[in-house]
Amino acid sequence: MDVGFIGLGAMGSAMARRLIERGHRVRVWNRSPGPADGIARMDGIRVEAPQDALCAPVAITMLANDDAVRSALLASGALRASPRGLVHVVTATISVDLAKQLEKVHEDCGLAYVAAPVLGRPDVAAQGALNVLVAGDASAIACIQPLLDAIGKKTWHISDQPHKANVAKIAANLLLASAIETMAEAITLAERHQLDPGLMMGALTGSLFSAPVYRTYGDIILNRRFEPALFKATLGLKDVNLALSAGESAGVALPVASLVHDSLLDAIAHGYGASDWAALATASARRAGLVHGTWRHRSKSSGAGGAQVD
Repeated sequence: MDVGFIGLGAMGSAMARRLIERGHRVRVWNRSPGPADGIARMDGIRVEAPQDALCAPVAITMLANDDAVRSALLASGALRASPRGLVHVVTATISVDLAKQLEKVHEDCGLAYVAAPVLGRPDVAAQGALNVLVAGDASAIACIQPLLDAIGKKTWHISDQPHKANVAKIAANLLLASAIETMAEAITLAERHQLDPGLMMGALTGSLFSAPVYRTYGDIILNRRFEPALFKATLGLKDVNLALSAGESAGVALPVASLVHDSLLDAIAHGYGASDWAALATASARRAGLVHGTWRHRSKSSGAGGAQVD
């Protein structure tokens, strides 16, 4: 299938490579040229502007946030200049408000709009094992199903209204962030009482909490392995802010989201913005007075000789 792909961060690059590996013809555009050059070396086709990627029968966008979507697709005029009949698939985590705006723009332009945010990290995308939350017109979804099958192990049909897939994704990320926060607190509690947190987490992940999220992030927190980041703390904060905004617009109080927001903000303020979002665990440790050598982190902004922050 001939497909355009816009947005080549860690997740977008993994998805684009997977599509090429599965035999699809992929035209790529990215705001910075380096990632597009890398995909071109894999037989992808680098194009010079977003509208060039939107000329394919199907286009997928995986842009970092609302501002990037507005800049690349709306302010640039690229989306409105797209040929009628284009199936546009937005796989990024964006706000519910922007998703609703995109529904109207696509309808006005005669374009098919499918929201397909994904569950999983870049390493999962590289294996074609994402879970895809899809919403939109059934015929448009059927058209792009081979692409979804290339990047994902399962497609979950949410609704015929695209923005509802974004609601589902925001809710999922809030649940994930909350699980990381509670794991951090449980590990901190164990450490404060001189209980080996590794033994405790081993017992819990081998019994009541055997889900991948507890095993994966429990190990990251226990070993303070926040680098390399497969999902940055700054992106985590963005997604929690999306949840708080969606909650406010619907009159839904999200007190746990507010707590996770503050933990992420604390971690970012202490130099962990580019680290994995599991670094929010450092906030729990600081609150308990448990910051020690293995928690210390060299601020990227201070350079090799800069001061350490905790």
